[in-house]
Amino acid sequence: CKISVSKLLLDFANPIFYDLFLEYNGDNGQQYLWAVPVLNLNLQYSEMFVNQGSSMNNWLLTRRFFLVDTLSGKENDLGKLPRVIRIASKIKISIRLVSRTQRGTIYPPLLTIAYTDVLVQNPETQSVMVSFSVNYEMNQSEAQIQTDITLGVLGGLAVLWSLLKTAGWKRRTGSSIIDLQTVFKFLLFYAGDLANVFFVITVSTGIYWLVFFKAQQFVSVLLPLPSQEEDFVTYIACAFSLKALQFLQLLVSQLTIDIFFIDWERPKGKVLKAVEGEGVIKSAAAPVSIWRTYFIANEWNEIQTVRKINPLFQVLAVLFFLEVVGFSNLALMDSSSSLTRSSESYIAPWSRILRFGVSAALWLAIAFLQIIFFSVFYERFVEDKISQFVDLCCMSNISVFLLSHSCFGYYIHGRSVHGHADTNMEEMNMNLKREAENLCSQRGLLPNTDGQTFQISISRKMRLHYDRIHETLTRKRGPARLLDSTANTFEQSTRAYNTMNKFLSSFIDHVHKEMDYIVKDKLLLERILGMEFMEPIEKSIFYNDEGHSFSDVLYYGNETTLLIFDILFFSIVDLASQSFVLAAILTYLQQEIFKFIRNTLGQKNLASKTLVDERFLI
Repeated sequence: CKISVSKLLLDFANPIFYDLFLEYNGDNGQQYLWAVPVLNLNLQYSEMFVNQGSSMNNWLLTRRFFLVDTLSGKENDLGKLPRVIRIASKIKISIRLVSRTQRGTIYPPLLTIAYTDVLVQNPETQSVMVSFSVNYEMNQSEAQIQTDITLGVLGGLAVLWSLLKTAGWKRRTGSSIIDLQTVFKFLLFYAGDLANVFFVITVSTGIYWLVFFKAQQFVSVLLPLPSQEEDFVTYIACAFSLKALQFLQLLVSQLTIDIFFIDWERPKGKVLKAVEGEGVIKSAAAPVSIWRTYFIANEWNEIQTVRKINPLFQVLAVLFFLEVVGFSNLALMDSSSSLTRSSESYIAPWSRILRFGVSAALWLAIAFLQIIFFSVFYERFVEDKISQFVDLCCMSNISVFLLSHSCFGYYIHGRSVHGHADTNMEEMNMNLKREAENLCSQRGLLPNTDGQTFQISISRKMRLHYDRIHETLTRKRGPARLLDSTANTFEQSTRAYNTMNKFLSSFIDHVHKEMDYIVKDKLLLERILGMEFMEPIEKSIFYNDEGHSFSDVLYYGNETTLLIFDILFFSIVDLASQSFVLAAILTYLQQEIFKFIRNTLGQKNLASKTLVDERFLI
C-alpha cells in the first residue's frame, strides 16, 4: 500500500522496537512462546550484506526490529523535521510446512524485513510504498524428483512408441531404407508423443494440487510459490510447441492425400451422335451422368472438418463454468473451495498451476460428455455422417479409393447391388424396398458379406501403375505444346480420368492377375500397434475395417489431437494474459481459422486429385 510521509511523521514520532513471539500450546496443554527469528536484509557484516545471499549458513538472524525510525535522521535540532526517515518497506513472514505432516506441523516462522531510507523534502505530497505478506511454502524437491522420474519413464516409452510408428510408416510407404526423411518422420512422431507426455504430467499435476490442496481437512500440502511454478509453465510451453508441430504435420498430410471416386455405372443403351468434320451420324454408348460423382465429392468435402464435439459449444461451456458458475475461484491461492467470493473480502492471488488444473479439468470433462452424447445418442438416433457417407456411396454406385501413404490407404466399396443407380425415383424406391426385404445380394466386396470399408496395403507394382495414370490426370507430364491448348488439355484430362476409373474398377474386379489382391482380417496386435506385419510384395492386401478408420484422413478420426491442441492453446493464452475470456475468444478464432484452411486447401486437393471441377464443390 501507499502511505503518506506526513502520516508516518505524525504516528511514529519515536521509534518503537518489537520482539515477535509465536504463542502455541504444548502437549500438556500449557501455553508457550517461541521467539521468531528476524532476517534483516539490510544487515551488514564486514561490509557485506550477509542476509541477501541464498546460502542460509551465512545468515545472521536477530530478534528485534522496528517499523519506522524518524528520530535518527534529525540533525542538530530535535524539534525540526528529520532529513531522512527509515521505514520497513517490505515485511514478509515465511511459514514452512514440515514434510509428510498430516496435522499441519510447521517449522518456526521466519520474519524477513527490508528497510528503505526516504529523503524528506515535502512531507505533505510525498508517499512511500510498503508491503506485508505471509508466504506459506513447503519443500517441493520430492515432488520435483517424482515429476522428473515420471517424465523420464514416459519419455522413454514415447521413444519406443515413436519407433514403432516409424516402422509402420516405413512399411506403408513401401521403403526399407533408413534415410534423412525417415529420421525427420521419427522426430515428428516423437514430438507428438512427447507432447502427450508433457500434457499428461501437467494435467495430472494441476488436478493433484487442485484436489489435495482444496479438499484437505488438516494442512498437509501447500501450493508451490510463483518462483517454484516456472518448471510447470515450461512443461506447458513444451507441450504446446510440440503439439502444434504435430497438428501442422497432421494438417499437411490430410491436405496431400490421393483420392479417386470409382464410378461403377455403365451406359444404358446407345445414342446417335454426329461426328464432327465427317458429316455422318454414328451410334455410340449413352453417356453416364457425372452428377453422382459430383454429389459424392460434395459430401466428402462437407465431412472433412466434422468433429466429435461442437467446438463453439465447448468453448462457451468452459467459459460459462469458469466465469458464471465461479469455478475460476478455485484457482485462488487460498484453502477455500467456495465458488463464490465476496467483493469485500480478501482476494488471494492466482495460482498458475490451479488455473491450468481447473481449466484443463473442465475442458476434458465437457469434451468427454460431448463425445459420449455424440456416440451414444446423436449418432444413433439423429445422424452418423461417416456411416451415412458409406451408405450414400452404395446408393450412388460410387466407390472411394484413398491413399494416405505411398502403399497404404483406404477403400470404401460403393458398388450398387442393383447394378445401376442412375435411375428415377420410382425405381430407386423399389431398389431400397428389395434391399430391405433381402431380395437382393449384400453390399459387401466379398459375396454374402456386408463389409464395405477396408484398409488397403497395395504392392509397389500397383502403386507405379497408379502413378503413371495419375501423372497424366494431374497434367504434370506431357509436351508443352499440348498444354497450350485448353481443348487438348481437357481431352487429355478426361481420357486420363476414364483410364483411371477403368483401371481401378478392373483392379477391384481381379482383372489384373499380376496386380491382384486378397482380403483378410487384421491380427489383434496389428490393430493395437496400428501397423501391418505382412508386406504386399506380389499381391495387395485388403484388411476388413468395420471401424471406418478412413476417418483418420479427416478431422473426425483425430479428435484427441485436436482437443489437446485446443486445451494447450487456451492454457497458454490464459497463463500469458490471466484472462479466461480472452483465452476462449482466441481459441475459437484459431479453430475457425484452421477449419477454413483445412476446408479451402482440402477442396483444392479434392478437385486436383479427382478431376471434379472446383466450381461444383459448394
